[in-house]
Amino acid sequence: MRQVSTLQTPHLSDYPELTQVWEDSVRATHDFLPDAYIVLLREHVLRHYLDAVMLICSKDSQQRIQGFAGVSNRQVDMLFVAPACRGMGIGKRLLRYAIDELNAERLDVNEQNPQALGFYLHEGFEVVGRSQTDGLGQPYPLLHLRLIRTGA
Repeated sequence: MRQVSTLQTPHLSDYPELTQVWEDSVRATHDFLPDAYIVLLREHVLRHYLDAVMLICSKDSQQRIQGFAGVSNRQVDMLFVAPACRGMGIGKRLLRYAIDELNAERLDVNEQNPQALGFYLHEGFEVVGRSQTDGLGQPYPLLHLRLIRTGA
């Protein structure tokens, strides 16, 4: 039976669970990041990043967060799915909402995360640039992607 999920705007009380989904997802997909850096980033996520974006999350029928996306200035700044929920279409659904409802057309992805890059390329993005460092100036290169618009 297919899992029922809803997209909704998370509340401040959801921030600890959002942060846990973020950490679980990063640990499952960003094996190039050292543990100390993940711990540092986790604090940034909880204390700063969640409040800096328009958030949307997917919750299951028990109101557990399956994944979430954050958009600001037409850029997807965050898209993370709980490891147990990967492959269920949640990331695609969140990305489509970010594009269709929040007008997102850009995003950055870690160059060392080929699964995420493949996902975004499959969903209609193209690489338009590269940075040698991440947003905190650390040596984790970012690829800059833009949505390919079709039609007029």
